[in-house]
Amino acid sequence: MAMAMDRIVFSPSSYVYRPCQVRGSRSSRVSMASTIRSATTEVTNGRKLYIPPREVHVQVKHSMPPQKLEIFKSLEGWADETLLTYLKPVEKSWQPTDFLPEPESEGFYDQVKELRERCKELPDDYFVVLVGDMITEEALPTYQTMLNTLDGVRDETGASPTPWAIWTRAWTAEENRHGDLLNKYLYLSGRVDMRQIEKTIQYLIGSGMDPKTENNPYLGFIYTSFQERATFISHGNTARLAKDRGDLKLAQICGTIAADERRHETAYTKIVEKLFEIDPDGTILGLADMMKKKISMPAHLMYDGQDDNLFEHFSTVAQRLGVYTAKDYADILEFLVERWNVETLSGLSSEGHRAQDFVCGLPARIRKIEERAQGRAKEAAKNIPFSWIFGRNIRA
Repeated sequence: MAMAMDRIVFSPSSYVYRPCQVRGSRSSRVSMASTIRSATTEVTNGRKLYIPPREVHVQVKHSMPPQKLEIFKSLEGWADETLLTYLKPVEKSWQPTDFLPEPESEGFYDQVKELRERCKELPDDYFVVLVGDMITEEALPTYQTMLNTLDGVRDETGASPTPWAIWTRAWTAEENRHGDLLNKYLYLSGRVDMRQIEKTIQYLIGSGMDPKTENNPYLGFIYTSFQERATFISHGNTARLAKDRGDLKLAQICGTIAADERRHETAYTKIVEKLFEIDPDGTILGLADMMKKKISMPAHLMYDGQDDNLFEHFSTVAQRLGVYTAKDYADILEFLVERWNVETLSGLSSEGHRAQDFVCGLPARIRKIEERAQGRAKEAAKNIPFSWIFGRNIRA
């Protein structure tokens, strides 16, 4: 695994590394580019073919050595006793209706009117960020699919009794409430174009995602650890902004979702912590690999049928509002390095030591890049129409 950095590209939502070579049998890894395809160009038997609007090319698959499968089989007892304790029983879990107007009550219309009055104090750019977060949550089928690509921990039957499979299904069930709640709240607000939002969700699920985890649970659980903390931060910040603008109910909603993300983050970081205990060399190599390729956001293939750079524009607004920033990206990595005691790992191979040095030095390098990029971003700022808010312009 080459440690030298060939090229770094910064965007508000990501820290991108594009290496040209990797070790072993994978002779090359080409940066996977998303492209936009039109389903109107290909016809078979008089019918137009469905083609995902954004396709990802040159994917690496099954990169974990087969002998490592036994590690995850041996961890099933640990997962049963430790991992599953981070799930909440359904009867003790909150549900979306707990936070929404009660449709069966005589005061339903008054409750909706009150909700709409509160929402009037929220600016358009806040709704752009909240919609982007909601769409990300609504693409949940893709995330369960991704987890079920991971060798050694996937749900082989759709109802497997293994602890890994139970976790994936129950995690999905808990996460499913997030999109349901935000979707209904936004619908009732009357502030957004729900049809455009629904199209975006359909496009995104149809396009999928490629976090470059290569069917490898080392990479997959590192990715989910990072992403769960990122969503905890993002929802926490939307809660803060809603509170500042006087919508205390929406602040409660976003804060409740953030608490779920925090609990899930703890579970995933526990898995990686255990992998560092059992296989420190393989785990640090996996962490360095993921950080070189970048941790891409789950909704990076977002598209609404109009804006070819929708995710970039959404991310820029989120950066400007302080909902999720490049600083947060560096802070998350720094947090995980400390959480997993990466700096004090011992007994590593020479390659493992190089990976350790790379990862530990990366947060500071990201921050330097961020400082330079912030100035360029301000100079390049422009007004962008967002279909989610009826085409109104937002500075992005």
